[in-house]
Amino acid sequence: MSETPLPLPAQTSTAETDPHVAPAIYVTADIPGTGGVIKQRPEDFLVDETAAYQPSGEGDHLYLYVEKRNLSTLEAARILAGHFGVAPETVGFAGMKDRVAITRQLFSVHAPGKKPEDFPQLDHERLQVQWADRHSNKIRLGHLTGNRFSIRIRGVGVGQVRSAKASLDRLATLGMPNRFGPQRFGRTLNNHLIGRALIRSNFEDAIRLLIAPDHATTEAHARAKVLFLEGKYGEALAELPHSSYPERCILRALAKKERPSRAIKTLDRSTLRFFLSAFQSAAFNMVLDERLRAGTLNQLHAGDIAFKHDSRACFPVDDAVAADPTTPERLARFEISASGPMWSAEMRRASGATDVIELAALDRLGVTMPQLVAFDKSAGQLIEGARRPLRVPLAYPELEAGLDEHGEYIRVAFDLPRGAFATVALEEIMKVGRDTEASAGTDSTEEEHQ
Repeated sequence: MSETPLPLPAQTSTAETDPHVAPAIYVTADIPGTGGVIKQRPEDFLVDETAAYQPSGEGDHLYLYVEKRNLSTLEAARILAGHFGVAPETVGFAGMKDRVAITRQLFSVHAPGKKPEDFPQLDHERLQVQWADRHSNKIRLGHLTGNRFSIRIRGVGVGQVRSAKASLDRLATLGMPNRFGPQRFGRTLNNHLIGRALIRSNFEDAIRLLIAPDHATTEAHARAKVLFLEGKYGEALAELPHSSYPERCILRALAKKERPSRAIKTLDRSTLRFFLSAFQSAAFNMVLDERLRAGTLNQLHAGDIAFKHDSRACFPVDDAVAADPTTPERLARFEISASGPMWSAEMRRASGATDVIELAALDRLGVTMPQLVAFDKSAGQLIEGARRPLRVPLAYPELEAGLDEHGEYIRVAFDLPRGAFATVALEEIMKVGRDTEASAGTDSTEEEHQ
């Protein structure tokens, strides 16, 4: 028997929906793109996390250095939680990593009084523990300094290596636009719209966007979408793979006749934060596009909030700082950069023309400051505001052309600080638009490189 379908929204929002994952303008616009594709197989995309510190050997948290293959970070965290018999929220990690890749990173598991040898060996075909130790605290988001990438671009001739080197050198000199890549927004590029619906307390829209997006990405999701819209929540649940964790949580609750507001609360806080962060990311990308169009990515003007790359502290830019002859020198050395907004009610605001631009992006995405304030009060610590640098240094670049059993390739390697997306650098090199970004193989809760 069908359940009662969720009511249709009273009206369709006219707010902008584009997450701005495709750049408005390239920093390397005058250099020909190589074309090609990425992530044809996990071995083509390697990520090594650089931890902020090493475990001490003592404490109530197990530290696990994990290699994962074709798994998102949240999927890996749930596997670890199940193996060690703990709640998913007690598993810590410093940053999200790509799903279609081989990535190595630290996780922590809260296990008071336990040692790694007290547990059986984890046996999983896509997740291996390289080593284990103990420490006194949980790993939190941001507890890393950066990531090292080694990426093969397929479908290109080795003669394209000259263009690739020119673009890579440009990014190393001027910095990489610190755009959020498509991984933040999922296969259907709508995670930010789910976050917006949560901020607006429109739980019906949030659920519909999650389970019945405009364009289903697999046959199973397409079947589940039809059943969901018919109110057959239990049947829709049966269609989805276990990896579709958020969708399954919601459908399970709806099948038990829970209200949409209660169904949303069955999602763990990490997943809810992910959708909210996607909304913040879309607003940031929009501001970044405005700075790129204006040619001010590598500049500071009165009203900006400057970001210090060594300490990650911020300070306001007044007329004196903007006119100081040492400011361009500090910008060139990547000591400082202009920042953009990761919106919350408590975020440090810019002033003057910069604040106008940032508020306009928030408005275009369909959220007001009163709505942010109300959400902050009702949702506690779910959404945190911050300033994010508009550009980041790309360090230790490497480049080579090669040939293997799968054909010719160009391999690029570089370091990026935490929070930066390697696919943004690749788009500057390849210049093939969203086709490249779609090849990332992202799902609704996939992330990269925090």
